[in-house]
Amino acid sequence: MNIKKILYTTALFVSAGTLSVQAQDKKATEKTTEDKTIAEEIEVVRPYKPVLAEAVKLRRSPDLNDVQTYKARFNYGLTNRRLELNSDINKLQAQQVAQERPDTLLNNFLKGGLGTSATTLAEAYINIGRDEGLQAGGFFRHFGQEGKLNGQKFNQQQLSVFGKSIMDEFTLSGRINYQRNGLYFYGQDPNGSFINENPEKQAFNFIEAEGEIASSYTPDEAALSYAAKINGYVWSDRFNAKENSVVLNGYLNKRISSFNLGLASSLEMGNTKDLNVNVNNHLLKVNPYIRLQTNGIKINAGINLVQEFGSFSELRIFPAVTADLTLIPEYLQLFGELKGDVNRNSLKQLTDDNPFLMNNIEIQNTVEKISFTGGIKGTGGPGFGYQAKIYHKELEQLPLFVNDFNNPSQFDVIYDFGTTKLLGIEGEISVQISNALKWTGRMNLENYKPASERESWFKPQLRLNSNLLYHVNDKLSFNAAVVLQDDTKAKLYTAQPASPYILPNPDTETVVNVKGFVDFGLGADYKINKKFSAFVKANNILNNQNGRFLYYQAIGFNAFGGLTYSF
Repeated sequence: MNIKKILYTTALFVSAGTLSVQAQDKKATEKTTEDKTIAEEIEVVRPYKPVLAEAVKLRRSPDLNDVQTYKARFNYGLTNRRLELNSDINKLQAQQVAQERPDTLLNNFLKGGLGTSATTLAEAYINIGRDEGLQAGGFFRHFGQEGKLNGQKFNQQQLSVFGKSIMDEFTLSGRINYQRNGLYFYGQDPNGSFINENPEKQAFNFIEAEGEIASSYTPDEAALSYAAKINGYVWSDRFNAKENSVVLNGYLNKRISSFNLGLASSLEMGNTKDLNVNVNNHLLKVNPYIRLQTNGIKINAGINLVQEFGSFSELRIFPAVTADLTLIPEYLQLFGELKGDVNRNSLKQLTDDNPFLMNNIEIQNTVEKISFTGGIKGTGGPGFGYQAKIYHKELEQLPLFVNDFNNPSQFDVIYDFGTTKLLGIEGEISVQISNALKWTGRMNLENYKPASERESWFKPQLRLNSNLLYHVNDKLSFNAAVVLQDDTKAKLYTAQPASPYILPNPDTETVVNVKGFVDFGLGADYKINKKFSAFVKANNILNNQNGRFLYYQAIGFNAFGGLTYSF
């Protein structure tokens, strides 16, 4: 029995061992086969088991009976404030904008230039700087040119000092000017009717002083407004002509409700001397008025009382009425004026208009008997402004220029005795498309009906002025200007006229046409840096030789340039 059990047990272990060997062989075979195709590497990492050092281990449990709490100390500041039940939306407070840093102003500059036609230019301007209560400075300018004709030379010097003080109740201002004009009587006839080989030299000296006091602005509408000004000058030429003048002006205005009561007055005292001339020409003007200003309507009604005394003596009373009606605020406004006045003629005024005058000029006053003006003005939007008016004047003793019989290169002054009628139209437009482009234009159309003369000598019917300014960028800018004048008429004597001259004699006179002209100029400015800039300018680009007066040609095309230094 034991032997059978041993045999059975031995057979069972042998069978199990055989199966185990076969299985291992098979797996080895399969593994061998797989190794031929796939290479794998298996890395087994065991989990991390931290080991604490003996010193870190806590051997005791926490004390759960520690229940002590920490009490912080607080300090309270209670404000007794009323509770407001307001459901309205509170106004938002705008945040203050940080004050801009003021720009550094360059108050002074020096300018100089040279060019063709012997052109010389020198300018200087000096100012004390930014001050709300005091302004003072000075200005100097020299400009000279020379043409191709014999004696065709011009030069001008100007020096001015000014000041202004703004106080709480009034403002004081004043200035002193000196001006000198040098030239030659270079007129000559291209057709050879007379010879002017040695043109005479002429020079005008003018010294002027002016002072003014005016009330400062006040919000009190019932306050009294006032102003007073005094102006005086001394004038002389290179020969024997001398002139002086003192003018006093005063103004008072008092507002009562919608009305203004005012008084404007002036006293003009002048004396003109030459070899054969000594004229005391004085005027006293008084202009009381009442002004209504309400609801876009402004009417100023008064009289202009003028007393001539000295060499002339006569009292005249003229109307002085102006009206403004606003139809569309800022866009359309109608205006009109009806007035009369006496205009004092002087050698200073006449030589400013025509510097080629002879000696012993007769001085008379021009009476503006009646003058009417009406028109419209306003804006057409941002950057666009306009004005157009029509006017009619009746003038007594209108001064006119005529060539002297003995010396045609010099001019005499005659007066159109009687009433000259003038009808004119004037229009002006200003367009600013942007900060880079601005254009202005002005046109005058005038029609004269002389009293005793055949024509209003050297009075053009059409005058046109236009200016264009274009900024390419902050450094470069261009400018252009056009001046146009229509043909005029001149009178030449064929025989010696009567002296003193009163009425024209057609048998001893002839009419000559003086051609008009167009003067077109271009200029450019370039800012090199904050202190230096360069400029260039060209005049009479069309090279037009026609001048304003007979026998006097204009300087042809000329150009000059230079530098400006600001400090």
